[in-house]
Amino acid sequence: MSTRPLLTIASGNSKKVAEIEAMLGPLPINVQRQPSSLNVEETGSTYLENALLKAQEAAKITQSWTIADDSGLEVDALKGKPGIYSARFAKTNKEKIQKILDAIGDNPYRSARFHSVMVLCDPKGNLIKEAEGICWGEILHSPAYKGGEFESLLWVREAQCTYGEFNHVQLLKLGSRGKAARAIAPYLRDAFQLDRFN
Repeated sequence: MSTRPLLTIASGNSKKVAEIEAMLGPLPINVQRQPSSLNVEETGSTYLENALLKAQEAAKITQSWTIADDSGLEVDALKGKPGIYSARFAKTNKEKIQKILDAIGDNPYRSARFHSVMVLCDPKGNLIKEAEGICWGEILHSPAYKGGEFESLLWVREAQCTYGEFNHVQLLKLGSRGKAARAIAPYLRDAFQLDRFN
């Protein structure tokens, strides 16, 4: 009996790891989170650069195939900000939301998108595939629910709910990370020769 191949997800965020693992669920692979001791500083100027920094470091340490992603909220009225600085936009989720709402003000032009870039690296850290996903929506005047982050502000017309209210199927089909994961999946199949597990 063949052992399932191992894939590392280069993130310390357990929610993100679980989300990506669920997106790759149909693939017969074992998934692990990056070592808890690994803390990569995101010094890149693009989503791709940041994703690569994380994936390459995790791949070299674990010596396994690795996936990483970097995502951000891009608001058109703010010229694409906060973008790659979304995670560092403010100290708390509540402050992030208020900062976005204050910056947009009463501007009727509220179109925005979640933008994700995902990369697949081999065990030596070589980039094998990069993919991106975008989910378009518009910024509400107040969060749809309490305790959320930017996801509670982005209303997605196609789903008739905010990004944060997506179910698993919607995350995979409409979500920015889900779109990127679907684009990466065929390359994982090739890398792991997964047809032999069918």
